[in-house]
Amino acid sequence: MNFSHKKILVVGLGMTGVALTRFLCHQGARVTATDMALAPAKADVIRELQASDVVLELGGHRTDSFIGADMIVISPGVPHTLPELEAARARAIPVMGEIELAFRFVNAPIIAVTGTNGKTTATTLLGNMLSESGFRVFVGGNIGSPLIGYVDRNETADRIVLEISSFQLDTIDTFRPHVAVLLNTTEDHLDRYPDMAAYAASKCRIFLNQKKTDIAITNADDSWAEPRMNRVVSQRFRFNSGGPGNAQIHDDHILWRIDDCHRALFLPDPDGTRALENEFRLDLSRTPIRGRHNMENVCAAMMSALAAGGRLSRIQAAVNRFAGLPHRMTLIRTVNGASYINDSKATNVDAVIRALECFDHPVILIMGGRDKDSPFPSLRIPVSQHARHVILLGEARHAIQKALKPDMPVTLVDSMADAVQAASRLALPGDVVLLSPACASFDMFTSYGHRGNVFREAVEAL
Repeated sequence: MNFSHKKILVVGLGMTGVALTRFLCHQGARVTATDMALAPAKADVIRELQASDVVLELGGHRTDSFIGADMIVISPGVPHTLPELEAARARAIPVMGEIELAFRFVNAPIIAVTGTNGKTTATTLLGNMLSESGFRVFVGGNIGSPLIGYVDRNETADRIVLEISSFQLDTIDTFRPHVAVLLNTTEDHLDRYPDMAAYAASKCRIFLNQKKTDIAITNADDSWAEPRMNRVVSQRFRFNSGGPGNAQIHDDHILWRIDDCHRALFLPDPDGTRALENEFRLDLSRTPIRGRHNMENVCAAMMSALAAGGRLSRIQAAVNRFAGLPHRMTLIRTVNGASYINDSKATNVDAVIRALECFDHPVILIMGGRDKDSPFPSLRIPVSQHARHVILLGEARHAIQKALKPDMPVTLVDSMADAVQAASRLALPGDVVLLSPACASFDMFTSYGHRGNVFREAVEAL
């Protein structure tokens, strides 16, 4: 693609938008960048872009810039149905997402992971497995570094491992991973999608351009995705299924049986040879992470790593060392016999349910934040089964309280510090104080990470 002297509009100036703008400037494009926020990036970044002759339109979008561009590239968080984008499409102006643009400059095999929950854990672990197996690996996409940054830096990797969001999948056209993983599909982002069917269809777009020589890895228990998989032409492998070519998760191990036909689809390992095994067994007894949902993440990562040429012995070593990620079921400390656990990444209802299922001890649950049109009534039974008290904060606190059982003890607070203090007064030895919000963080915090850090600071101050 030749961008020299082309008028390119970049929509959204977060991390990905900034990386897009830098790439296009280096390609000789005449770049305009627009964002609804007045200060979408740090001041030094803004000065850098201005020094590169980027035209910045901040605090709102101008329709004239959209319909006057030769091409528009949008960041993942930007709704692809913006009226200004529709006006540009009506004039046949190409509109492309960042992941689609970057893909067109990539030569290395791509392993892409999506799903409502667990995709960051699975993607990170998969990257570790392949690095352990001797590959040079780029890990990014919806986490860490945008793919377009990898392209712009002229990096060379043997394998590219990407976390892909539904928002990124909405704007793909030719994007084709050799291995595509869909971990799960549960209710989320219904503030952006009209219904669950539309959200599930977006997730399944990860398989859209795959061919018979590619691999699709899915969850046999995913009731939203499974009915849509009959349109997929790639070779399918499932976890949570005992059928031929599928993987079963047991209490202390994962077992995946394949045949020679399946193995022929695997990419070569670093020595140019393939393992001869038709049965792969991964020991789970030494992994420090917990919960059935995390074992599913481990299973999907193992299957993907093997399909991408990874070695089982090195995959096992990566699993044994993987302690999980920050803000995902992370033990902060134990105070007076009660364990304080940070699960700030649990931004939807299903993630909270999966977190609660990890505990046999009584839970004091801290929830709340910005609602994403979430099905809070789904929390009624699991919360009543696992929690003995609920502490609610943020914009959605009243909606969550209304959705819980009437006899569920609830405390409403105004800040995270108040939530932790209230929990400390209620907690008994053996209890678990769990921050698992079921909501976005943007009503009170800049990100789920910021929310988790504030929780950690409050716990450390006890």
